[in-house]
Formats: sequence, C-alpha cells, structure tokens
Amino acid sequence: MSPNATTITTTSLPLIDLANFTNGSTESRLRTAKQLVSACRTIGFVYIVNHGVPKRELERAFAISSKFFALPPEEKMKAPHPPGWSVHRGYSWPGFEKVSNAISSKEDEVAVRKLREVQDVKESYDVGSESNPDMPNIWPPEEVLPEWRPFMTEFYWMCFETAKTVLKALALGIGLEEDALVSLHSGHYNHLRLLNYPPIPAQALEEGTCERMPVHTDWSTISMLWQDDCGGLQVEDPNHAGKFIDVEPVEGALVMNIGDLMMRWSNDVLRSTLIEVMGSFVDESRPAKYEPITQREHAAMRARMQY
Repeated sequence: MSPNATTITTTSLPLIDLANFTNGSTESRLRTAKQLVSACRTIGFVYIVNHGVPKRELERAFAISSKFFALPPEEKMKAPHPPGWSVHRGYSWPGFEKVSNAISSKEDEVAVRKLREVQDVKESYDVGSESNPDMPNIWPPEEVLPEWRPFMTEFYWMCFETAKTVLKALALGIGLEEDALVSLHSGHYNHLRLLNYPPIPAQALEEGTCERMPVHTDWSTISMLWQDDCGGLQVEDPNHAGKFIDVEPVEGALVMNIGDLMMRWSNDVLRSTLIEVMGSFVDESRPAKYEPITQREHAAMRARMQY
C-alpha cells in the first residue's frame, strides 16, 4: 500500500484507491487492478480516490460551470448544440435531449416522438478535443464567459490523463498488456459533459410529465463522474433488478462506470449497469455475443434516439 493510500468505507459502491496503482509496488498495482475489475464485473460502478485531478481544479470546474448555467438563456444560446444527433457539442437546453436506453440502427420517428412525451429536464454543455474532425467544438463568444474556453480545454485533457490510468488498471486487471485499452482511446475522441438540473415543480415529477435523466446505461467505454454535494445518482442493485442504490457523494472521489461499448468489447466480461470483440475474451467456451461494430456506428445507434 502506498504512503498516500486512503481507506474509506461506503454502503453502496466499492472504493478503489488509485494511489495504490500509480505509486504502489508491482504486487500492489496488480492487486488494485484486480479489485477494480472485480467491481466492474459485479456492479459496474466504483468510487475512485487519489485519481490525480487536483481538488482546486475540480472546485474551479464546478464554479465556472455554475457561472455558465446561471447566465440568461439568450447568452447560453450563443453556443447551441446543433440540430440532430451527429455532432454532440455545445449547449443543450432543458428538453432538447432525451436520455434513454433506446437503440436504433435507423431513424425511428414514432419511437422518438413517444420518448419525448415526457420531458427530460436538464441542461448540459459538451466539450471535446479541438482536433476532432467529426465533432468540432462550439464555444460561446469570449465576452459571454472569458474563462470558459481556456479552462474547459485544459480540464478536458486533465480528465483524460486520469482516464488513461483507469484504463491501464482495467487492462492489467483482466490480463491484458497494460496499454491495451489506452491504445484504443485517442484523446481526440473523448467527451467532457457539464450538467445542470434547473428547479422544477415536484408535482411535475410526481405526475410523470417530466423526468431527470431517466434510467439508462452509458454508451461509452468508461464514464467518470464528479458529483457535487447534492447527490442524486442511483445505480441498479446487481442482485435485485429494479431496485436502485443511492450513490452518495464521497469527498474527493469520482464515480467510474463501465459503458456499453466496453461491455461489448469485453464480451460482457466487464459490466455496463442497466466494435469488435477483443480476441482475449472469445474462445470456444465463450463465443462472441456481438457482431463487430465501430465506435462511430455504436455512438450513432444510441444518439439517433436522443435528439
């Protein structure tokens, strides 16, 4: 165990101290990697502490994000998310996106219309690499919030460094070369999302006319979430379908979860709590469960149903 190790007990999710991987002995690194994989094989979600993103930068990210979402609607709309699903960047206003688990290989107007009968009341801002040719960033004019673009650009890459460490631990824990998963992740194709939940009448939720990020799985390989002290995140109990566990905020911790694409890549060895399959996970006793698919095709299959 490293000198900086932190021991925290929680009642909901396993907790992994990443310092035991980044600064530990060979034995400590492998033990931590296997603990991470064990959590991802069961519940699919885990707290991670000592993840490498400084507290002061997280506090600044929350502060700047709050400043943006507090702007008048007309100011936020100077950087609007484009129509449709193909470019996932810029500001999404309440009701624009409808998160769900719906999957389609083509446009399905009837299904989309039915999903949107209940409004998903949240607002978000999506940022990516400036060098992603498929999804160019959409920034507000500098005079709207001068610190937004420089900070979020820097924060995006800071988070990617943590993601690389997590991916290395996952790879080592499932018996791959340490860089096997990182090699499949270009920093230019990741995604940073800032989220805000504006107040709505409790009656709207009780009557079912509005929702807050309804039940879904993430599309991606992994997701990393930093919560504020409001909490609100729940995950399904792996032993009791339909029962959800509160994921209380843990100071200094991020919540990491496995997404659908990683589950597909790993042939369900790693779990996405509700591309091509890697050869390491396929043999005569465990045949491939999925057809090959590219990351772009997989994202499009999910995004079509949300915008």
